[in-house]
Amino acid sequence: METKIRIALQKKGRLNEDSMKLFKEAGIKFSVGSGKLVASSASFPIEVLFLRDDDIPQTVADGVADIGIVGENEMYEKGFDVDVVRKLGFGKCRLSLAIPKALEYEGLKWFEGKKIATSYPNILKDYFSKKGINADIHEIAGSVEIAPGIGLADAIFDIVSSGSTLVANRLKEVDVAMHSEAVLIAKKGLEPEKQELLDQLLFRLNAVQAASSNKYVLLNAPNDKVDDIVKILPGMKSPTVLPLADKGWSSIHSVISEKEFWDVIDKLKANGAQGILIIPIEKMIL
Repeated sequence: METKIRIALQKKGRLNEDSMKLFKEAGIKFSVGSGKLVASSASFPIEVLFLRDDDIPQTVADGVADIGIVGENEMYEKGFDVDVVRKLGFGKCRLSLAIPKALEYEGLKWFEGKKIATSYPNILKDYFSKKGINADIHEIAGSVEIAPGIGLADAIFDIVSSGSTLVANRLKEVDVAMHSEAVLIAKKGLEPEKQELLDQLLFRLNAVQAASSNKYVLLNAPNDKVDDIVKILPGMKSPTVLPLADKGWSSIHSVISEKEFWDVIDKLKANGAQGILIIPIEKMIL
């Protein structure tokens, strides 16, 4: 019987969409029907379970799934013993304290003795313990942001992405306790056969994510400027330099990081680069 690795994914929502997109770009497609909670792939020995995001840490810790993709916030809140294989770079948010917009705020001591509504009591308890704050933490599920407005709490502790929900409820963010993003987790002591499959999966995911964070650049430069431009473009090992039909000119090919993109482009132009082309990279094998 073929060995398969089982992964737990969010049933619906942003992490589901980003996870499925990542697997598709890695050549792994699932036959997912409407309302289907289990699916397999014909292109990789993997089976997926679609679950509520707050059930994923326990499902992996208990070995029902071998691996899972979940937000760091849910992983730390649940506190189950799993291995964090890698951060995935999507699903970014922060867990923040927010108070009514009209109130004055002069620091964390404001929360001393206050009632705070949250869906993440364990993370907040740990944060306040480290900061020496004693507060009444009131756990509620969903619609945390309305708690101050209806007199249920003095403040909230919740996930913030754009901050628009806080604005809509006349709240202001005053302190960030944690930054979170999607992580790939695995159960402790993964069997050798499944660890090998996880390594193969990581190889594909790394190729996709490396490609998304880099760009392929082609440019023309006079030969007397090539050495200066090569110093700007280290590439994966070193740039490729090819002579052009027009004597005295060369074509230079390299890879640049998305983070450094505009800074590098400005330097290239300042050093005589012309005809600069930027091409997306589909896959990048390091």
